Amino acid sequence: MLPSSLVSCLDGLFLKGIYDLKLPYKFIISGSGSLHESLIGRKHLFELTTITFEEFINYKTNYRYKDNLSAFAEIEKNKVLQLLTEYMNFGGYPRVTLETEQKEKLLIIDEIYRSVLEKDVAYLLKVEKTEAFSSLIRILSSQIGNLVNLSELSSTLNISYQTIKKYLWYCQKIFILELVSPYFRNIRKEITKSPVVYFWDLALRNYSLGLFGNLYSPAATGFVFENFVFLLLKEQIKLSSAKLNFWRTKNKAEVDFIIERGTNIIPVEVKYRTFKDIKVTSSMRSFIKKYEPLEAYMINLDLKKSIKIGKTRLTFLPYYALMFKTLYRLSDN
Repeated sequence: MLPSSLVSCLDGLFLKGIYDLKLPYKFIISGSGSLHESLIGRKHLFELTTITFEEFINYKTNYRYKDNLSAFAEIEKNKVLQLLTEYMNFGGYPRVTLETEQKEKLLIIDEIYRSVLEKDVAYLLKVEKTEAFSSLIRILSSQIGNLVNLSELSSTLNISYQTIKKYLWYCQKIFILELVSPYFRNIRKEITKSPVVYFWDLALRNYSLGLFGNLYSPAATGFVFENFVFLLLKEQIKLSSAKLNFWRTKNKAEVDFIIERGTNIIPVEVKYRTFKDIKVTSSMRSFIKKYEPLEAYMINLDLKKSIKIGKTRLTFLPYYALMFKTLYRLSDN
């Protein structure tokens, strides 16, 4: 029996030969990194994520408002908020979304979770026991939006620093989570280079903590909402040159996301709450004063209103409006 890596290599060479024949066919192929490497210059890569919130709303409303979803969200705010709560609890895995009973949803996400840990990870990391990896996922699940200290994780899990780095690298490669780096212009004045963590799907994150379908605490829901906004922003910038960072200083001023495109930046704060009127945080004021961006945003549950702070227009934007407003394009102005 040939090693899987060699099989992938041979498959890649076969497909390369087919491509070079210039036949009038297109192939849709999924496979490992070694397969992709054999087809350099002969392929287009597509990252297939779980269901986005926009797709989720369309499915749940039988696609009745597909061509006018923005107006539906504005008019049916309570309905969309209910759908948001469901999405933040159960995530976007198609099989989970299709099930109507929570018991069945739980069985499906359990199977997905075990498949990731016991099959994908065991194969990719070449390990027989995945307890440490599972513990790492649980720890990171409880720290979304917070700084990731690799040395601390190494000490807590009693595995080497390099092993932690390898685990995190694979976590990103198989789309479990993403590490977001800090934004800084003066490394001596900003905080360390430690990243923060967000998950690609909320279901796996919630399941690892026993919160799948059980998000009741406002504090816990607030962190999940921040992760949800991260997913919306990632969807926006995936085909652009824009980058997504966060900002945090030694004085504990922090802005959740910084959209960066060239020399243009857009700070974005996230608040899981309703606002009757504009209330600007000290952190946002601090960032605006320091960097003077043209645009800034406060993503919240329902308020849509703007003010001018110096040269900066700060806009309070409901989360659902973020699906229809591509923030990074403003940096082209």
